Order: sequence, then C-alpha cells, then structure tokens
Amino acid sequence: MKLHSDNTQQYQTVTGYDASGVEINAQRFDYSVLVMPETAPRPWDVKRFEDLQAAHFDQIALDAPDVVILGTGERQRFVHPRLIGSLSARHIGVESMDSQAACRTYNVLMGEGRKVTLALIIEGTPA
Repeated sequence: MKLHSDNTQQYQTVTGYDASGVEINAQRFDYSVLVMPETAPRPWDVKRFEDLQAAHFDQIALDAPDVVILGTGERQRFVHPRLIGSLSARHIGVESMDSQAACRTYNVLMGEGRKVTLALIIEGTPA
C-alpha cells in the first residue's frame, strides 16, 4: 500500500461511524445516506433494511458507479437479487456488508480512485 499525504478534502471520506450515524468529512449524518467520492452526500429514503425496494437501487443506478457498497447495519444482510436488477443489468457490482466494514471498504476503494457508491442504512430508533 502506498502511503503519502494527499489533499482529500475534495473527496467524500468516511471520518467516523457508530450505530446511530456516520461522519462524512467530519459532518454527522443520522439517517441513511448515499456517498460518492466527488458528490456531496445525499439522503437515501431507507428507514430499515426490510424497507428496501427496487426503486432504491434504481436511484443508485442513475449515478452509474462501478460498484455499490451496501452497509446493512450491525450485521451483514443480503438483498434479494430482484431488488438489484437495475444494477445487475448495467454490470454494476453490489457488495453487502455490515456498516462498519462498508465504511472502511468505501474509503479504500475511494482512495484507489474507483467510482464507488456507499449506500449506508442508518436505522433510527423505532417510534
């Protein structure tokens, strides 16, 4: 691994994570979010893993990433293949992992210059 000092402020980097939220460039988000290296983080309308629908992944497909890292919370969970059909049709890979691993993986891929999307589910406390 090449270690050197880069100016990464222009890129969206995960700088912290816990069960209730994520920090992107030291800005806190306590809701589900989509993160790409060169685009400001944006809300992702997913409250719980069980609420995922094909439309959520259709939204990601419009950005045309090379790979999607799906952070599914405290444990790794896998989506049904029918939900990611729009991504599969475009040969966009989807990797599901627990959210901490997803954040780390996103940072590595982003640092390598990959066109990656972090789709992070932050489940709020039930009402």
